[in-house]
Amino acid sequence: MKAQRVLHLTHPSLVPPDSLEGLSEKRRHAIKTDWDVVTELRARGHEVVSVGVEDELRPIRSAVRSFKPHVVFNLVEGFDGLPQLDAHVVSYLELLGVPYTGCNPRGLVLARGKALSKKLLHYHRIRTPAFHTFPKGRQVKRPKDMQLPVIVKSLVEESSIGISQASVVDNEERLIERVGFIHDSIDTDAIAEEFIDGRELYVALLGNKRVTVMPPWELTFENLADGAPAIATERVKHDPAFQRRAGIFLQPARNLPDGMLAKLQRTSRRIYRILGLDGYARIDYRLSHDGKLYFLEANPNPEIARSEEFASAADEAGLPYGEMLERLISLALRRPPN
Repeated sequence: MKAQRVLHLTHPSLVPPDSLEGLSEKRRHAIKTDWDVVTELRARGHEVVSVGVEDELRPIRSAVRSFKPHVVFNLVEGFDGLPQLDAHVVSYLELLGVPYTGCNPRGLVLARGKALSKKLLHYHRIRTPAFHTFPKGRQVKRPKDMQLPVIVKSLVEESSIGISQASVVDNEERLIERVGFIHDSIDTDAIAEEFIDGRELYVALLGNKRVTVMPPWELTFENLADGAPAIATERVKHDPAFQRRAGIFLQPARNLPDGMLAKLQRTSRRIYRILGLDGYARIDYRLSHDGKLYFLEANPNPEIARSEEFASAADEAGLPYGEMLERLISLALRRPPN
């Protein structure tokens, strides 16, 4: 690919420094995606300018006018502290007429709403856990048809924000307590979905009209405490020291049941189409002990640091990190104008 002018958008706190020297492990972990993307693109000859986006759009317009980027590499995951507003940032890029990496606004909206995406996929006969939503400001009562145990999450947050071992509840008292925690501490509506005991699988996809499905990846636990559910908690996702202590690894999914690999590929491609996703995304599943596959959620614009499962799966599929980033740029430049 010829050299491009790339405008890198992210949260102001994640704009990468000139060097990682002297940074704590926690800080390095926080900025790893932005650091990897920016340094790799610059190493491949692209001119990259980073802009932090928090609660106003003016910096984007100013950068587009002054820098005149060929493409925006969009790593924004929210606006004004609200994750569900990330689609509006992308919509603004479309109004400015500048190509951008990642998913379109409609796909972001459909995938961000965990309840809405499950309803759409259930309509298309894709198996999902039974669920119930609990809006803020309303009395929390267990529906009569809700079977326990369930796992309680934020309805809109990603990256396991608000998820801990306490999120899996097996009685009404703990259900009410955990929903209250999501309402008060995470400040969002809550969703409680049937807890599927089994394996946690991830499938990465890349493409617009033509979609490439990467090999499935699995989250594994070597030192899980007795009785603790094997789930992707906030610490599992974001605490490197805890990951080492607990023996948590992301690795290729091995020893799948007969026909499951083909089913994962087929189902993931269908979900990508149904939710109107493009650019790149990761589909999360639980595979129950009796071999049933359950859709959990779709994650457009997932983390693409070198160490994350998306980049690892792409590399396994023969797409090294730098080439993967350039493929994302190519997809952005080829996306038809809306």
